[in-house]
Amino acid sequence: MAFLNEELWRGRVFTGKWEQVSTERAVMEPATGAELGRVGLASTEDLERSAEAAAQAQHDWAAMPFTERAAILRRAGELWREHADELRQWLVREAGSAPGKADFELSVAEQECFEAAGLPSRSQGELLPSEAPRLSMARRVPAGVVGVIAPFNAPLILSIRSVAPALALGNAVVLKPDPRTAVCGGIALARIFEEAGLPPGVLHVLPGGADVGAGLVATPETRVISFTGSTQAGQSIGELAGRHLKRAHLELGGNSALVVLDDADLDRAMSTAAWGSFFHQGQICMTTGRHLVHTSLYDEYVERLADKAKNLPVGNPATEEVALGPIIDAGQRDKIHGLVEASKRAGARVAAGGDYEDLFYRPTVLADAGPGVPAYDEEVFGPVAPVARFSTVDEAVELASASEYGLSLGILTADTGRGMAVAERIPTGIAHINDQTVNDEAQAPFGGVRASGTGARFGGDHANIEAFTETRWITVRGDIATYPF
Repeated sequence: MAFLNEELWRGRVFTGKWEQVSTERAVMEPATGAELGRVGLASTEDLERSAEAAAQAQHDWAAMPFTERAAILRRAGELWREHADELRQWLVREAGSAPGKADFELSVAEQECFEAAGLPSRSQGELLPSEAPRLSMARRVPAGVVGVIAPFNAPLILSIRSVAPALALGNAVVLKPDPRTAVCGGIALARIFEEAGLPPGVLHVLPGGADVGAGLVATPETRVISFTGSTQAGQSIGELAGRHLKRAHLELGGNSALVVLDDADLDRAMSTAAWGSFFHQGQICMTTGRHLVHTSLYDEYVERLADKAKNLPVGNPATEEVALGPIIDAGQRDKIHGLVEASKRAGARVAAGGDYEDLFYRPTVLADAGPGVPAYDEEVFGPVAPVARFSTVDEAVELASASEYGLSLGILTADTGRGMAVAERIPTGIAHINDQTVNDEAQAPFGGVRASGTGARFGGDHANIEAFTETRWITVRGDIATYPF
């Protein structure tokens, strides 16, 4: 039987076992419109039951010896590799990923579990000085139940990077994947941890709509919310979490700049520039959304990037060797095209692309696309590369900084010290010298500032421990304390 055999999950959600629910949704292949299966859609009543069950299961899970929790996470990491061939096909067909992007997601998922496996044995706190005759300590304890809301674009990575460390640190997790990628972003994780030996009830996977997402934030059992998605949705999540006095870790949108200084090597820059804007059809929060190019290189840069875009193959990644697959759905495609058309009316010139067939949008280069051009000002979330020029480093810094977002930054230069100095002046959560903006490693802190989120809440021991535990002050005296009355 296949690892993700539909007989297990058709019309069902995962609560430690596969439970039939009253509503289901078709799992669609964007490239062809074919139905791949039918997944269960959770209701708010299903959520309430899962949240209560997760809270009950969490206590025993947190009390389990740390070596046993670590072993389950290590086994989960091994399972991603063992079932990679089947999982890759789901990422290609359900999420529209090119095989290389699918392999990248699987590699990161594996590493996220291996990194998380080290968390149970990390220091749980510190000793504190005290004026009283007592032992005083600050201890990190599990938050309890963690709610994870994950998007469609990199469904596996953007689920596992919260699920794995939260579990490793002794929490139970209720995961709501995007229904459009419910298998890759949810069912796959349920199967992996089920096979790895996670105790029943510790992980719940509930594909559902906005009402389930809001319920996950509001239900009293969840104490921490990890959300990845648009800035607009994240603001609503943060506001709702605040009303319920909960921590919300928000990884939101971006409009990341690639700054090409006057000494950059254009022979090497073209691959970097194209990858930054066109990887996974531009449906990545870190996508290079603005190319800021020194005026001495501008014309050649636009011409060469346009030539690159015109020669990138677009098609069905399940049947063809392509660089770009389909946009996730017609609504997203139309949003992309609307921004391109509005940018043309605002004065941008289409140097390549600007058109589509079905859900296949051609990689697009927009010249003369600076401030005031919609595709430059806004997050497109599609394969569109707006290119603007600058004359001085100060102007480049001003342009790169003049955005509500602050996720990632790339700087291309022959002088790495100069690149570092420029990066110091531009507020982002991530910066890469001589690389594009789309990078992710399980052990590295990840997160943005401004409208891109609430900072680095993913990746690395410090960020994960901070995100998914609470600090508790504990003191111990040898005798009962006495007081004046």
